[in-house]
Amino acid sequence: MAPTKIRLAVSLVLLLSAAAVVGCSPHGSGPASSASARPTGALPAGDSSAAVPAAGTCKLGTQDGQPLPDQACTPGAINPDVTQANIKDTICKSGWTKTVRPPTSMTNKIKSEIDRAYGLSTSTQGELDHEVSLELGGAPSDPRNLWVEPGKIPNPKDAVENKLNQAVCSGLIPLAVAQEAIAGDWVSAFDDAGLRVAGATVCLSAQPSRCSNGRHGDSD
Repeated sequence: MAPTKIRLAVSLVLLLSAAAVVGCSPHGSGPASSASARPTGALPAGDSSAAVPAAGTCKLGTQDGQPLPDQACTPGAINPDVTQANIKDTICKSGWTKTVRPPTSMTNKIKSEIDRAYGLSTSTQGELDHEVSLELGGAPSDPRNLWVEPGKIPNPKDAVENKLNQAVCSGLIPLAVAQEAIAGDWVSAFDDAGLRVAGATVCLSAQPSRCSNGRHGDSD
């Protein structure tokens, strides 16, 4: 084969190899088991008129024995009225979440619809939970931010949300970092947000001497 043809053949092989690497997906290789991974990009602004997924189209996942929502059905959504600039008057203010929490008449209806979307019995014991909690600026009534977390109430995710609120309101991490961490995978949210938690104390992993100064706002 002529040298020019050899160079062309090698170049073609290298291009095909690069394309194969780019096309590989790491999802499903870790300890979490979920129906699908959350789409990349910023979390959407809340829209209470967003459609609830069709019955049986969503599936709960698990990680370390804890339930995870289907990220394709429940990617999370945020309240556009909550911003980094106004956290002291919103999520860091005691009693604020009560002003945005949807009424029971609405949540009971949504829970039944989401139960069906996840293939659960409408009598399933569990909390109609905000993927991005209200105390982290989550959208109150957007179906994309709601799932039924099976088990007792309060649940382990509540404690994670409380400590992330604590970290945001203490100035350890930005609001957006906490929102992305809880929406991505609540079980590993502390690591994803760069936090280290020991008991009631929340500190930065990279700067262990920088810690939160107590609870703020409300639990979700």
